Amino acid sequence: MSGYDPARYGEAVGDYDALYPPSGTSTAAAIDLLVELASGHESRSILEFGIGTGRLALGVHRRGVRVAGIDGSSRMVAQLRSKPDGDAIEVLIGDYRDARAPGSFGVVLLAINGIFDPRGRSAQLAIFRNAVRHLVPGGYFVVESWVMNDEQRNGDWSVVPRFVSDDHVELQLAKYDIATNQIERTLVHLRSGVMDFVSVTDTYASPGELDVMAEVTGLDRLARYAGWARTEFTARSSSHVTIYQLLRD
Repeated sequence: MSGYDPARYGEAVGDYDALYPPSGTSTAAAIDLLVELASGHESRSILEFGIGTGRLALGVHRRGVRVAGIDGSSRMVAQLRSKPDGDAIEVLIGDYRDARAPGSFGVVLLAINGIFDPRGRSAQLAIFRNAVRHLVPGGYFVVESWVMNDEQRNGDWSVVPRFVSDDHVELQLAKYDIATNQIERTLVHLRSGVMDFVSVTDTYASPGELDVMAEVTGLDRLARYAGWARTEFTARSSSHVTIYQLLRD
């Protein structure tokens, strides 16, 4: 995809923390799992692709784990820096498809559909390879994304409520093109009479397709859950958190 700008989403979304609040049971469960994985290696370290405003990174850092990140958006990273402990996290501004952070890590994390790179399969494979490049032997690549159901595959627009609270509703409008694996999405946020719209183009990859990418890049699937709380992944699950492990020599 020519002219792709890795900063575009972060620059467009603006107040990311208002759209994805950094508190809640899902965030707490994610931090627990990530700290547990990082603690299995001497380095006790995590590199987050798309670290953004630090929703997960700051909580992990406060649990005594070294955290670094790569992100395309200076605006998002500025929000991270403005928070307590934000300056303690090393962040490289760049494209996590190929940017190289200093050092090696026990865990590489890519959350909230970051693997659905709009540049297609070659970019997704490059992301897997870049994760491997940063991992210590036996380290983990953790991927979080949503799972398309049969109705969403039919080429029509679908509307899904992704977040509902007393004062904030997020609706996802999506249309899938089976010929290209591209998903056109508009995220509509309704808050106290205010509407925010964010348009995104993704390249969908099913859990099975991600497993193939993992295998060809030297990773083995260790676990797959329906969410950060480690609930069972089934045919009805609408999202997944998958842990891949770098095979040892």
